[in-house]
Amino acid sequence: MEIKQTSKKSFFKGLTGQILIAMILGAILGIFIHTSWEPEHAQEFSNKIKILATIFIRLVQMIISPLVFTTLVVGIAKLGDVKAVGRIGGKALAWFFTASFISLLIGMFYVNILTPGIGLNLSNIDASTATEVTGKAQSLSFNNFIEHIVPKSIIEAMATNEILQIVVFSIFFGLAAASIGNHAKPIVDFMDRLSHIILKMVNFVMKFAPVGVFGAIAGVFAVRDFSELAFTYFKFFGSFLVGIATLWLILIAIGYLFLGKRMKTLLNHIISPLIIAFGTTSSEAVFPKLTEELERFGVKDKIVSFMLPLGYSFNLDGSMMYMTFAGIFIAQAYGIDLDLPTQFTMLLVLMLTSKGIAGVPRASLVVVAATCGMFDIPVEGIALILPIDHFCDMFRSATNVLGNALATSVVGKWEED
Repeated sequence: MEIKQTSKKSFFKGLTGQILIAMILGAILGIFIHTSWEPEHAQEFSNKIKILATIFIRLVQMIISPLVFTTLVVGIAKLGDVKAVGRIGGKALAWFFTASFISLLIGMFYVNILTPGIGLNLSNIDASTATEVTGKAQSLSFNNFIEHIVPKSIIEAMATNEILQIVVFSIFFGLAAASIGNHAKPIVDFMDRLSHIILKMVNFVMKFAPVGVFGAIAGVFAVRDFSELAFTYFKFFGSFLVGIATLWLILIAIGYLFLGKRMKTLLNHIISPLIIAFGTTSSEAVFPKLTEELERFGVKDKIVSFMLPLGYSFNLDGSMMYMTFAGIFIAQAYGIDLDLPTQFTMLLVLMLTSKGIAGVPRASLVVVAATCGMFDIPVEGIALILPIDHFCDMFRSATNVLGNALATSVVGKWEED
């Protein structure tokens, strides 16, 4: 009995317990504000309390660029040669595209089976709320996507936290350092030490995570009538959760297939990053913490530092599942019948256009809006899902973290074997 009491105590003293408590307290406070204050005062409160979440996310963003650059360069330099980079990169991309296809397919399957958009009342939808998203979507084209991959300035890429561009520069830099050999050793050693300093900063930043989660949750519940949202969007949100739950079951089953009993250990290691991503709706916010936890799990640092930055650009499983689901949902709501060949074409378009936009705000919605435009589906239909999107984003972000942790761990195991 004494042992159980100690474990409970340590749980609530730990980061995971603190974040869970912060989420509950934030929801309680937000609901109280929403039900007892005037709407304009509740909105003002929401804007102010969300600053806590903004500060936390900005603290994390502050260290992402140097962490990605230093760890990836060191990882590639330690791999030693172009063949090793190509081998691991090939395994990574094969996993990412397979996982993306499965995720998109799950979204397409459930939106067709459960048809959440059929019979939806469009009379109360304010299309003007989607202007910000649809404006960004118009600039999303194949040419822009290709241009977006290659940085014109590494300084600019770091300043704007363009992870994919930083990855491209880091790969070139790391390969050059590996090809020089011992001459580059002082630089590689310096970056190795620098990456450890940045990881130490992660520990400081993560102490603020419960406060950030509290602010994010309280801010949302203060201005959203959760019961009304749940009733109005019950079918959409419920169907989406069925799809996400299926994706989680498949990912965990694959994890047990490749990692065996160690999959449970992995889940224990990543529970804090999962909850932070869920509370802040930002998988980017847990990048440094996830790096640390995967190394503690036993994945070699050179694999983690190579896989995670790639994963954040190419392997957003939760977002992928949502994209087909949301795109076809909008078509259903407007009474547009998409045959299966068209839906599969949409799936392939989404698979390509979604890569490398992790740093774009509301990235999933931007891609969905752009894809809807390609298939003559009213782009303003994005306004249909905006009211519930924050809650969907909580589950998307946590799923993205799970997918990247699993991909990194499995590829790490393959390299050991």
